[in-house]
Amino acid sequence: MSIDSEKAPTHHIVHGLIALLVGFLCSISLNLNAQQSEPPANNTVAEQLQLLRQEVVALNRDLFVLEEDLLFPSSTQVVVYLSMDVGAYFNLDAVQLRIDDKVVTYHLYTEKQIQALFKGGVQKLHMDNLAQGEHQLTAFFIGKGPQDREYKRATSITFTKTAEAKSLELSIIDSSLKQQPVFEAIEL
Repeated sequence: MSIDSEKAPTHHIVHGLIALLVGFLCSISLNLNAQQSEPPANNTVAEQLQLLRQEVVALNRDLFVLEEDLLFPSSTQVVVYLSMDVGAYFNLDAVQLRIDDKVVTYHLYTEKQIQALFKGGVQKLHMDNLAQGEHQLTAFFIGKGPQDREYKRATSITFTKTAEAKSLELSIIDSSLKQQPVFEAIEL
């Protein structure tokens, strides 16, 4: 993830506020737990504790959404996803992602991640802020191809960033006709 230098202070402030709030709510929760060492005759304290925990979870979710909105406003947000429909012709090891000839992500895959992608999972590979205008995304796929050979292929897409959030998908698909993998990049 890359953060513009102008937005870095906001990022640290948001994380600081989240940490303070979570610490405060946890200390309240610990105090309530200590006060409730003996089960009360009625469950009012236990019910209040459960409600407080639910509120903390909801607040944490809201803070996460707020943080994403602050760090990645829709006017500059670009998200890149990865999906796979392979197995016979390509075994993925890593993906390198470049936007405008700048490396923005390099991801090495574990066996569990590969299996999740095989089962239809979609990975949020990268989220970034980009200025409006034309940009080029290039993805390099590294792995083992047919007959267990080292395989490095690339795909590119040129896209125009507008005031709306932009989503792109990289997909790896087996081609029975060509008996090799096909790598695609599309706008969603």
